[in-house]
Amino acid sequence: MTGAKDLFSSAPDANAVSSDDDALFLHASCVADNGRAVLIRGASGRGKSSLALQMMGYGADLVADDQTIVCRKGASLYVRAPDTTRGLIEARGVGILKASPVGEAQLHLVVDLDGREEDRLPHPRETRILGCVVPLLLGVDAAYFAAAILQFLRHGRNA
Repeated sequence: MTGAKDLFSSAPDANAVSSDDDALFLHASCVADNGRAVLIRGASGRGKSSLALQMMGYGADLVADDQTIVCRKGASLYVRAPDTTRGLIEARGVGILKASPVGEAQLHLVVDLDGREEDRLPHPRETRILGCVVPLLLGVDAAYFAAAILQFLRHGRNA
């Protein structure tokens, strides 16, 4: 079996913009719950795949690991995996695992693992992708974080 680095290095460049002006490739993992997706971004080794696997353990579905394609359709963003890595997710120390992927899901949340949330009750944050505003959470070092993200996707946040 090909090593993780070899398998995922064949995916499109993380910073490359596709030929479609309303789509781009991001170095990020992505899972969805009932069609509502969370994009998990961060530098290599930050735990994107680990967080995605935890959320999958709670019932989320894999959209993409390591490379995610984001497309704008009207006022909404949609995410999907590149063909080369669809249905695959890396688990460090275990290997490349197979999963039943979601073909496409609407993006509802971004988690940035390069930042750390310090506030107990943080003010809502947002980020822009392809001109669309998306709610943003910073990383939280707590066992409940994956479950809290799923709760956010399912029911939102009391602002």
